[in-house]
Amino acid sequence: MVAQEARAAEIGLDVLKRGGNAVDAAVATGFAMAVTYPRAGNLGGGGYMLIHRAGRKADVAIDYRETAPAAATRDMFLGPDGEADPKKSRDSALAIGVPGTVAGLAQAQARYGSGKFSLADLIAPAIALAREGLPVEDDLAESLPGAARRLARWPASAKIFLKADGGALAPGERLIQSDLAVTLEAIARSGPRAFYEGPIAEKLVAAVRAEGGIWTGDDLKRYQPLLREPVRGTYRGYDIVSMPPSSSGGVVLIEMLNILEGYRHGELGADNPQRAHLLVEAMQRAYADRAAYLGDPASVTAPLARLMSKPYAQQLRTGIDPAQATPASAIHPDRAAAHEGANTTHFSVVDRFGNAVSNTYTLNFSYGLGLVAEGTGVLLNNELDDFAAKPGAPNAYGLTGGDANAPGPGKRPLSSMTPTIVLKDGKPFLVTGSPGGSRIITAVLQVISNVIDRKLSVAEAVAAPRIHDQWSPDEVVVERGLAGDLIRGLEAMGHTVREDLPRTSANSILVTPQGLMGAADPRTRGAHAAGY
Repeated sequence: MVAQEARAAEIGLDVLKRGGNAVDAAVATGFAMAVTYPRAGNLGGGGYMLIHRAGRKADVAIDYRETAPAAATRDMFLGPDGEADPKKSRDSALAIGVPGTVAGLAQAQARYGSGKFSLADLIAPAIALAREGLPVEDDLAESLPGAARRLARWPASAKIFLKADGGALAPGERLIQSDLAVTLEAIARSGPRAFYEGPIAEKLVAAVRAEGGIWTGDDLKRYQPLLREPVRGTYRGYDIVSMPPSSSGGVVLIEMLNILEGYRHGELGADNPQRAHLLVEAMQRAYADRAAYLGDPASVTAPLARLMSKPYAQQLRTGIDPAQATPASAIHPDRAAAHEGANTTHFSVVDRFGNAVSNTYTLNFSYGLGLVAEGTGVLLNNELDDFAAKPGAPNAYGLTGGDANAPGPGKRPLSSMTPTIVLKDGKPFLVTGSPGGSRIITAVLQVISNVIDRKLSVAEAVAAPRIHDQWSPDEVVVERGLAGDLIRGLEAMGHTVREDLPRTSANSILVTPQGLMGAADPRTRGAHAAGY
């Protein structure tokens, strides 16, 4: 069990020790992180769970992504001048999507749990932590000061996370979330409907509408997580199982891997600019296709089979110059013109039975919108910024999009979350995923390549410095500390390179002949691998 927060990881591990399966552990961890990791763990957001079931049963993808309310419109995030208004899509209650986490985790437990634990059993540790409180330390201590101004906008948020003088709770002080404990108790007692109907739902709707949002009780009542068929690919003899749309993650990941399969880049040194150049060229082309084609499958039909095919990858490779950068403006998907949260969290689980879970969920920004719905303890997301407010207008992560990812009633905004399970001979080999907004997919790509191509241990594969290119803007982002020779080599090939802080945290598990090897990403203070 590997997660970004130690208490939640240990809760999941305890479930495994008591005979639970990977899904039981994932559900317990998911509810616990809503308490212990409030910047991204949540009840008021959404995400994706990928499940591999032992015994060659079908793999399962649960899409519990947030949805737009029924009153959402194409131009809801435009200003009076007809241009995209980021304040509407990031800082107002219009940005709040109908949450899916409670329904998604409950569905996972009901359908795929071991049957040894009730939903109430799995929520109980989270209730205790919320009621008794926990010390402010590790990532919580680091993230709260930066979020203080955002949280201070809302009295219901400030009274939980801030002190009387408006400052953030300090290291060593105690975070107590009594209202959240009551909400969790209601879900434990009555199931997910306690969140989507009745007094809690009424409080959620009232909080959103009081701040100018457009939710109704029916929006909550109608919410349903969706079971989807995972997308599948192959890479050098391994099977890649990942998340389908409404996430772009799996499609873009498989497209990039297919392109890279035509090169022997793993034989090049870690600091070789040629290797980095090939990674960047694959990233650019796949992200350009993301912008052109992908959106909520309920409203757009994307050519997924073609995008993930080996012949298409071969076609794309013919346009790659091994010694020269391709300008973003020269990459033109052939059916459409290009348009189109470091504060997400990911955890991976493998159990003794051979089941595996890869789960990524989010509030979008750190602490979401910052708004706690009064009387619920629930922090609400600002996830609808992941829609394309207007063709060509970038979201908070710089991703652009077009009509395929336009806002609309009941739609799920396109995501970059990429929970992924790599199989060898039908059994789990690598379980991975990451937070990081638009950088999620390239982080997962590099972990997989580091293990398979470079033969690194999972700890080395996760810790290795990462690069990222998302086609627009036309730049390569590299983590600080990457070798200067690599950066200069990329620049000599014509790439624009920008250094930045790490934004991803790929908590992963590798299955080896010696046993399970978990790697907590060292980029996150407090990330934790737990096993027995």
